[in-house]
Amino acid sequence: MDNVGIVVESLDGAISFFAELGLKLEGRATIDGEWAGRVTGLGSQHVEIAMLVTPDGHSRLELSRFLSPPVVADHRHAPVNALGYLRVMFTVDDIDDTLARLRKRGAQLVGEVVQYVEAYRLCYIRGPEGLLIGLAEELG
Repeated sequence: MDNVGIVVESLDGAISFFAELGLKLEGRATIDGEWAGRVTGLGSQHVEIAMLVTPDGHSRLELSRFLSPPVVADHRHAPVNALGYLRVMFTVDDIDDTLARLRKRGAQLVGEVVQYVEAYRLCYIRGPEGLLIGLAEELG
């Protein structure tokens, strides 16, 4: 997998939030023109993007802010059982510490932190702009 893409309203806010999870900003750019629209099927477009890389260097997260055409749908507050792409889950070293830091940036716990057998502690949070994000702390 090369990357996961998320459309946001505030690129700076989302970058700051994901940096708190340990992702590093790899670069920012503006993508525009008809050539880009041939890939997305949107025609001429003007998009600001930021690419972040995970701490292990194996995965990337592409954040996009569409200037044109305008955003046409909003799935940020869809429940956990909604169809389609749902969430991104991150492995963390200490779920309690991570939650404390992310709450300072507006994150809200969706349900509760639970333990799955002796393998993981897991939770879902709503992050910037209501994005659904999973956190997983591997045990043992």
